[in-house]
Amino acid sequence: MRYRHWGIASLLLLVAFGAVADPPPNRQTELETLLYQDCGSCHGMTLGGGLGPSLLPERMARYDVTAITAIILHGIPGTAMPPWSELLTRQDAAWLAKQLKKNSPTP
Repeated sequence: MRYRHWGIASLLLLVAFGAVADPPPNRQTELETLLYQDCGSCHGMTLGGGLGPSLLPERMARYDVTAITAIILHGIPGTAMPPWSELLTRQDAAWLAKQLKKNSPTP
């Protein structure tokens, strides 16, 4: 467990700080589909948890957008959370992170 925290901290260092513009509306629609279908396959179709933990806003409140973005892009070593950096841009991942922080992400 101790090493997992270091892994997450290391991932945070890989992501540059600063604002990232939202992707265009058509890409946002694609990302919403990815969130509920691809992410939902492990985190539950309503994101309430499954093989992976819940991604609901009350759980995501403990992380900032930068941390969630890093986890999306680089995964979590030693867990089933894969890196998505080959399929998603930083802009995509940051937008998804913001959606997970909302009170009610749109399915």
